[in-house]
Amino acid sequence: MSLQQQHCEACRADAPRITEDEARELRPQIPDWKQVEEDGEEKLQRQFKFANFAEALAFTNQVGDLAEDEGHHPALLTEYGKVTVTWWTHKIGGLHRNDFICAAKTDALFEGR
Repeated sequence: MSLQQQHCEACRADAPRITEDEARELRPQIPDWKQVEEDGEEKLQRQFKFANFAEALAFTNQVGDLAEDEGHHPALLTEYGKVTVTWWTHKIGGLHRNDFICAAKTDALFEGR
């Protein structure tokens, strides 16, 4: 089943972070996302381009709705003509399968607009 078809699972503070092998297996489904480290935590990040602020804000709101539906929340930076979305699992201080699921669903939102 593709990442876009999956749903986030409730995450506990003792949930294991995704392994490098698992991440390598999932990355092809989210090829435009970068794995970055911020404040010692691994995160998935992508910048989306838009024609203006109104389009960027509309997309930000769509991602917010997705986050509420999945019970998993990203960092969102909305600027004129672009939105930067960063997914990671706060409770474990790093990456979980949920982050890859939400990154794939974010891509689907962008492609479907």
